[in-house]
Amino acid sequence: MIEGGNVVLYPIFLGLDGRRCVVVGGGEVASRKARKLLQARAGVVVISPEITTELESVAVEVHRRPYKEGDLEGAYLVFAATDSREANAAVAREAKERGIPVNVADRPRDGDFALPATLRRGGLQVAVSTGGASPTLARRIKDRLEEMFGPEWAGIVEELERDRRRGNKSEERLEREVSRCLSRLSG
Repeated sequence: MIEGGNVVLYPIFLGLDGRRCVVVGGGEVASRKARKLLQARAGVVVISPEITTELESVAVEVHRRPYKEGDLEGAYLVFAATDSREANAAVAREAKERGIPVNVADRPRDGDFALPATLRRGGLQVAVSTGGASPTLARRIKDRLEEMFGPEWAGIVEELERDRRRGNKSEERLEREVSRCLSRLSG
């Protein structure tokens, strides 16, 4: 259960490379979730009687049929994103029985995690969440951050990573550039 005034979500970035992630649903909501999974190099499995062409193109496995008990076998993460309350509830139930974290699109409180709005600039990722209360607000905040964190941040993070791998402290010039970029945040 993730909704409620006293719930505090633990922010985490997961490595999903090659992990089986099941998306139950075939529409736009499912497509958005699958696109993000694909960016993380997850093994996307889609289950739905009707599937958009885009969704089918990102999945490593497609089952053109309704969800059925047992479909979550071997899943690392599950996304219930159908237009049926009953189907989403059944997916959530099986995921919980199997101990698999589940995101429930139509009723976030039935799931284990919320998906943040994310900004990515190379290795820099900034996530904004309202804990499922208002995805629109999270997206608007992320949009504002996009204006502040321009494409130059990808290069800055790359340079910092190279220096760190070499065991070097970042050069003064790079530190000045980071300070200059961060100063834009405060206005």
